[in-house]
Amino acid sequence: MKSFGLLAALALAVILGAGEAGAQAPPQVYCVGLLSVAADPTDQSSFGAGLIRGFARHGFVPGKNLELVRRGAHGHLDRLPQLVDELVAAKVAVIVTMGYPAALAAKQHTKLPMVAVQAGDPVADGLVASFARPGGHVTGISEIAAELSAKRLALLQEAVPNVHRVAMLWNADDLGMSLRYKAAETQARSLGLEVESLGVRAPDDFDAAFSAMTRHPPDAILMVSDVLTTLNRKRVIDFAAQHKLPAIYEYDFLAREGGLMSYGPDVREMYDRAAGLAARILKGADPAQLPLEEPSRFVLAINLGTAKAIGLTLPPSLLARADDVIEQ
Repeated sequence: MKSFGLLAALALAVILGAGEAGAQAPPQVYCVGLLSVAADPTDQSSFGAGLIRGFARHGFVPGKNLELVRRGAHGHLDRLPQLVDELVAAKVAVIVTMGYPAALAAKQHTKLPMVAVQAGDPVADGLVASFARPGGHVTGISEIAAELSAKRLALLQEAVPNVHRVAMLWNADDLGMSLRYKAAETQARSLGLEVESLGVRAPDDFDAAFSAMTRHPPDAILMVSDVLTTLNRKRVIDFAAQHKLPAIYEYDFLAREGGLMSYGPDVREMYDRAAGLAARILKGADPAQLPLEEPSRFVLAINLGTAKAIGLTLPPSLLARADDVIEQ
């Protein structure tokens, strides 16, 4: 009987052990902060949706093993330090920022690893030490502003061969955008173009910029995109349409909303790669050793409806190269 009892006890131990082995421990949940100069990044916003897709490629899925803590300044840049503090208090492991002011606030107010997106040229604006070895706790995606500025101006000249004077709208309070404007200005002068600088700092400044262009009409407009100019994009697009001015923008959604042309990085690819950098950090990589990345896909979008409305006939060779031709 004793042998039978011993065997029964051993069998029970085996069964219990198998049950414990079969019960899986809950997966580790990684917490990532998203910081935007605009609205809180939602699952439907290009920033939020792009990052979610990118994280999923690397095995991180919200609701499974990834938690996203989202903060947006809604254009109130003075709120950014407080939002950084909130992300730190939420114990995020890494912060992904959109826009230079958000990247600067995160760099200055925490030592947490961070990935900067749409912050201009992170080397020129002082976010990192170099492309190959960023140093510190920041890495990210560079927008190669000088090269893209030259390309946008060349596209303007191709679309409007008689263009001589270009008005440039840009946020003079954003260092990242100021550097992008200066790159565009340098390229414009090298192409023999005259530049009218229209730096804005607040929504009310757009009225003064429009008045200046009404008094001395330019041949075309180039808008440098940041939270301020993007939030006021409809006013710029409407002004250009009303005065029949060709205008080029940086991102394709601006052409889809009525701008004549846009040329710039594919933002979906940028967010995908930013998520990839953040995923590597979650897996133990040191941001100081993660070289900055550059966009590899660029989108030329042309709105044919806008071209017709302002009486502009675009060269067939330009239309043939467009990635997106909008007819509206």
